[in-house]
Amino acid sequence: MKYIRRFFRHIREGFVGVKRHFGMAFSASSAVTITLLLVGVFAVFAINMAYLTKEIEQSISLVALIDYEVTDSGKITSMKNDIEALEGVDHVIFRDKEEELDFYIQEYGKNESTLAEFSENYRGEDNPFHDTFIIYAVDGSDMENIKNTVAQMSGISSVQDGGSNTYVLINILHTTRYAGGIIILALIGLAVYLIYNTIKITIATRKDEIWIMRNVGAKNGYIRAPFLVEGIIIGIFGSILPIIIIVYGYYRLYEMTGGVLAGVIQLVPTMPFIVYIGLMLLAIGIFVGFIGSYISVCKFLRLTR
Repeated sequence: MKYIRRFFRHIREGFVGVKRHFGMAFSASSAVTITLLLVGVFAVFAINMAYLTKEIEQSISLVALIDYEVTDSGKITSMKNDIEALEGVDHVIFRDKEEELDFYIQEYGKNESTLAEFSENYRGEDNPFHDTFIIYAVDGSDMENIKNTVAQMSGISSVQDGGSNTYVLINILHTTRYAGGIIILALIGLAVYLIYNTIKITIATRKDEIWIMRNVGAKNGYIRAPFLVEGIIIGIFGSILPIIIIVYGYYRLYEMTGGVLAGVIQLVPTMPFIVYIGLMLLAIGIFVGFIGSYISVCKFLRLTR
């Protein structure tokens, strides 16, 4: 019971501290608001870029050509199951040589005479194409290993991967996603730094209060607790406006564009994305408020021993 009363006392003192030093609290909250707005905008951009790059990456496939001698459907099904069981393989599609011919005609037939020539002269026994497996990887970084493994399987003639440019593209897509994450972490670090400096000033103005608490025997944890509550409150208040702007702004953007930006960029669907973004900003606000306050008050208590 004693600890419960103490817990609620610290919360009450935290709110009293924010009210009593409203100017400083508002300054710290404004710093959090501006930084979280930047974090939110960039997070939406980075997550949508990651979504787009992942879609592009997952659309890249390997084409495994089956030997002409392999015609038994049971053998083909067994080979397909073996490939799907490989680590990193997402799914495999089988296309027989007639479907391959149709695909080639659709993709590369430039005029009606070419279409007619292929349709008339390369059907049935004259079809030069292989039966194929179209292999999709869970992650683009797995493609080279999958290619090497499949190429050594019995019944596989060769595996085509689009050449070295495919792996260059995959590396670019990975780098784009990692860069977005690094910038978001840097912005969160900036938010912690800003609130740390603001709370440090607040604590400095209350040094007499802290000295009195020390002189009457209060432990560091007891002194520290109300400041940590203040930091959390500041973080929560600082996150409200960014949450409203980002969530509503993204919802309106998605509605106006129909989910496709500039006619080519597919946006992440609003639900549950905007809920996650809102919770993420709230969590970051609480985190930076707590950490900023913790670092400031711990440093001050250490210096005033």
